[in-house]
Amino acid sequence: MKRVVITGLGAITPLGNNVDEFWKGIKDGKCGIDYITKFDTTDFKVKLAAEVKGYNAEDYFDRREAKRLDKFSQYAMIASREAWKDSGLDKEKENMERVGIVIGSGIGGIQTIETENQKCIEKGPDRVSPMYIPMGILNMATGNVAIDIGAKGESFAMVTACASGTHCIGEAYRMIKFGYQDVILAGGTEAGITPLGIAGFTNIKALTKSEDKTRASIPFDKERSGFVMGEGAGVLILEELEHAIKRGAKIYAEIVGYGATSDAYHITSPAPGGEGGARAMKLAMEEAGVAPEEITYINAHGTSTHLNDSFETQAIKTALGEEASKKVMVSSTKGHTGHLLGAAGGVEAIVCSKAIEESFVPATINYKVPDEECDLDIVPNEGRNKEIKYAMSNSLGFGGHNSSILLKKYN
Repeated sequence: MKRVVITGLGAITPLGNNVDEFWKGIKDGKCGIDYITKFDTTDFKVKLAAEVKGYNAEDYFDRREAKRLDKFSQYAMIASREAWKDSGLDKEKENMERVGIVIGSGIGGIQTIETENQKCIEKGPDRVSPMYIPMGILNMATGNVAIDIGAKGESFAMVTACASGTHCIGEAYRMIKFGYQDVILAGGTEAGITPLGIAGFTNIKALTKSEDKTRASIPFDKERSGFVMGEGAGVLILEELEHAIKRGAKIYAEIVGYGATSDAYHITSPAPGGEGGARAMKLAMEEAGVAPEEITYINAHGTSTHLNDSFETQAIKTALGEEASKKVMVSSTKGHTGHLLGAAGGVEAIVCSKAIEESFVPATINYKVPDEECDLDIVPNEGRNKEIKYAMSNSLGFGGHNSSILLKKYN
């Protein structure tokens, strides 16, 4: 079995359109939430989202190409290009048949689906774009990245709602661990801030209706009332250790464990007590051979919904035990970014990688009112300078999908 390390990072987020800007925003406690600008929200109960800012597709693609790519594919390609460049990989020197892509999304090309559906209703079926299907289907972020990078190894898209990004990283880790690939670009992408996306999540009562951007996404706070929709992409380069060492790659962290479970309980609610999430965390620790008391930091799923945050708290206590759960630092960065759905796991794995690299634990920002149901050390409002040996990232998705990955400081 092979060891797997992270050698490249790429992101486009509500805090910045590259990793450096994004991570600076995390460290500075910046909030990327503001009023929705992508469409008129007059008739909508939800007014806030965490949009990617200052984005012009033609800064990254020529006009014709941009028109043929849904935004979720654009974001994936931008993050992947940055990760590839950051890794120092050279396609002229690599066996590109051993380079794979595993990038997920929760809802894929919803912007294209909305636009073409409206055309079909108002102007008739002959006016629907012939690019509708290749722009809208979920695997096209992966497909377009493979074409853009020239990766000819195994490529696919995993869809587990808000757990998609973490599942993709976990499965990519296993593929390298067992020798199927040398390098994989893995993570998630999402561009769901559209009228239909916002309306759907509003009517299922998942989104907050708060119009105070500093009190909208407030994970673990007693006054939390739902999540804030975010968008963007996070992609990591996963690489077999000896392969990375031979080419002198920079190593951010090592991935040492992965756990994935199903609640088999409800289509939207977590299982009582976070039972499924707890099992995912335990499996990740078991694979890594790590004791609960060795975990320094957990980047929680922490959506700012009542059930998620209270049940995830219980899950952490179950997985780590009472003593270890009192000492571990737990924060949610969704106060900074909103909830990026299928991209959340990719972006939050980047947070864990940078946290390990720079010995910095991000804060849970905009926190004011303690909740006795969420009585962990949630690193309120200010980050901490602390060496991190092991960091865990959790993602939980509609349908009862749970995934956890465990990162280690590389020695």
